[in-house]
Amino acid sequence: MTYLEAIILGVVEGITEYLPVSSTGHLILTAWLLGIGKTPESKEAVDAFTVIIQGGAILAVIGLYWNRTLEMIRGLLGKDAKGLRLFLLLVTAFLPAAFFGVLLDDWIEARFFKPVPVLAALFLGGVVLIATKPWLAARHRDAASGANTKDIHDLTFRDALVVGLMQCVAMFPGTSRSMMTILGGLVVRLPPAKAAEFSFLVGLPTLLGACTLKLAKQVKTHGLDFVDPLGGWGPVIVGILVATVSAAIAVKWLVGYLSKHSLAIFGWWRIGVAVVLGLLIFGGKMELAEPEGVRSQEPGVSERQSTEPAVLP
Repeated sequence: MTYLEAIILGVVEGITEYLPVSSTGHLILTAWLLGIGKTPESKEAVDAFTVIIQGGAILAVIGLYWNRTLEMIRGLLGKDAKGLRLFLLLVTAFLPAAFFGVLLDDWIEARFFKPVPVLAALFLGGVVLIATKPWLAARHRDAASGANTKDIHDLTFRDALVVGLMQCVAMFPGTSRSMMTILGGLVVRLPPAKAAEFSFLVGLPTLLGACTLKLAKQVKTHGLDFVDPLGGWGPVIVGILVATVSAAIAVKWLVGYLSKHSLAIFGWWRIGVAVVLGLLIFGGKMELAEPEGVRSQEPGVSERQSTEPAVLP
């Protein structure tokens, strides 16, 4: 992986992590379009990279919501009851993803970290977001009148669990963690902008857990040399830094946007991306080289590497 490729992936990660368009889906598709991750070894490393650079998104939210972070730190030190309760709400929202993530991570990665499942999830998620437009309009009216809405500190632990369970759906790449947690916040009657803020905060333990799990698995299997197919630690660090800056910009923009608008624009974007790339794939315009080391199944042919390009299923 070159530094330019790391920068491109960092920008994509930062912009899409907190927008309801699926960062994992866009990262998988971007890596595919850049032509990286074609061999089994490099694909594993790129898949790890797409998770590890989420650390940049974590840093962005900590920086933007530093007062909330300090509030929780004071709460853990016994100096702020509201901060402690907020911390416990985030833990409650995180627990379902922690449980199912450890249980299903390898199974999901082996079957769904591919362009076609990602495109399907992007399309279906887009339909969902467009369908919520009237519902969001009602939420905006409620927020304007102050009726039937909550602040983040008004959430119950049951509310946090609802958001956490909805977040589990986003373990399937292309779905979008942000989409599911924002919708979860709306379900428990947070105003749109507050639903986005709670989504960002829930992302802190979730993304940290995903990054730590992926990093631990890579180090356990390959040691610190797992980054060698990526060109070493340099591109990884650059990707994280770029993701931090772009995520901060995206978060600030989204909060302002959702205070007045619906999520429909993101739905149309998701559908557009899915349709255009789907047509290119199934029309044979985009192909992936078959990974190195794949053995021919032709009868009577000895073990060899195939040089024929393989069209995605």
